[in-house]
Amino acid sequence: MKIAIVNDMPLAVEALRRVLALRPEHHVVWVAENGAQAVQRCTELRPDLVLMDLLMPEMDGVEATRRIMAATPCAILLVTADMGANTARIFEAMGHGALDVVDAPAIGSGDPRAGAAPVLAKIEIIARLIGGRGRSDTGRARFAAAPGGGSPESLVAIGASAGGPAALATLLRGLPADFPAAVVIVQHVDEQFAAGMAHWLAQHSVLPVELAREGERPTPGKVLLAATNDHLRLVARERLAYTRAPQSYVYRPSVDVFFHSACALWRGEIVGVLLTGMGRDGANGLKALRDKGHHTIAQDQASSAVYGMPKAAVALDAAVDILPIEAIAAQLCNVLSTQTEPGGSP
Repeated sequence: MKIAIVNDMPLAVEALRRVLALRPEHHVVWVAENGAQAVQRCTELRPDLVLMDLLMPEMDGVEATRRIMAATPCAILLVTADMGANTARIFEAMGHGALDVVDAPAIGSGDPRAGAAPVLAKIEIIARLIGGRGRSDTGRARFAAAPGGGSPESLVAIGASAGGPAALATLLRGLPADFPAAVVIVQHVDEQFAAGMAHWLAQHSVLPVELAREGERPTPGKVLLAATNDHLRLVARERLAYTRAPQSYVYRPSVDVFFHSACALWRGEIVGVLLTGMGRDGANGLKALRDKGHHTIAQDQASSAVYGMPKAAVALDAAVDILPIEAIAAQLCNVLSTQTEPGGSP
């Protein structure tokens, strides 16, 4: 894997070089001291992966991520020494298309292989995404049929990955306080950032945004966000549960797993929404929702930071609507309003 390092601290660069030296398949192709240099170097030699620092002189990692993803898109892993203090910057960079974030490794702190493990694990996941080996056939997932009866409510099921935080903030900003459907979001993000992301998204939403709890039932008036690295899915009585299986999926939590479970077990109407992201997670699940008669929406290419997941859905003819992110909230309101009007969809 061709890897670039962007960091203004020589010790940090050396620590990353030592980490990468533990895996002979990884090669450092260039090093940049700030974001401006990184943008230029990407135009000269685009790497498979950029290890991007956040705080640098001249141009920080957030702006560098934005410019690289706009001009020479490639996989970007944020590497920072203080993730807790940089939460806002992390979500901003992820909104521009950064895939993930990891603590910066340190030199001379215990077993070097143990210290390198978190970085190498993140790189391995990204390598599988880039190589197209990040998914099994999620279409094989099977769930028990939902029981009938009762007065079913509507569910908006949303999936997102790279670029998702900014897209989700835009979408939630457009939903009114009396939005009539339950909302569940599956975003590819490490569980240590899930609580921070829920808090960050809540600042952009009049609806409360909370982490989805085991056994909770989605209800209108609240947005639930997948909270762990395990898959979120619906189980009996439309309750939420977390499961490690299927363990082979590199997408954790998997959008497809949630979409398929909702398709099988939610008794009311579902609107499936697939936003920006690398790979194809969620495409098969969105197709299953459309095939069952539910309304489905994919984000368009122009407004996607990474046009991977929605592109895969469009290729499967899984999306009823293909819309810019700014138009999706209004369309959700229109669709749900039509369904609740006399003569509307059941």
